[in-house]
Amino acid sequence: MPEEEKTEAKAVEKKADAAEEKPAAEAKPGEQKPAEEKPRERKKGKLAVVHVYSSKNDTIITATDISGAETLAWASGGMMVKSSREEGKPYAAMQAAGKVVNQLREKGIDTVHIKIRAPGGNKSKTPGGGAQAVVRTIARMKVRVGRIEDVTPLPTDSMKRRGGRRGRRV
Repeated sequence: MPEEEKTEAKAVEKKADAAEEKPAAEAKPGEQKPAEEKPRERKKGKLAVVHVYSSKNDTIITATDISGAETLAWASGGMMVKSSREEGKPYAAMQAAGKVVNQLREKGIDTVHIKIRAPGGNKSKTPGGGAQAVVRTIARMKVRVGRIEDVTPLPTDSMKRRGGRRGRRV
């Protein structure tokens, strides 16, 4: 007899467990979902905008608040290397980006939007070699990147390029 009572008790417990699970699984239309099924909310953090100006001769990185009114940190390739011919190289840009990211972390910023700019206008419309190095360095330093945007100024109509009718003779 005691064995039969144990098996009956187990069967009753299983039925009770199944009865508790059914209402949670079957949500009627118009009712709210239980708290455990809500989608995960995004983590809110402080946001900054990193402006990257990259020409073939230098890379300048400026971090501002969202409005762009307050500068939070800045560095350039020329601050990182001794030789002027190395200012526009990817290594100098990586060092400058590391410096800017460390300054942003000290201020509690963990999310950035990146705006890349080349000289533009009548000059080169492609960013220098430092722009890609900056993006890679920021991503590797565990800073969340919101969006990457190209803000190179493009001419709608401009002055005639230098060089004359036959072009610039090199």
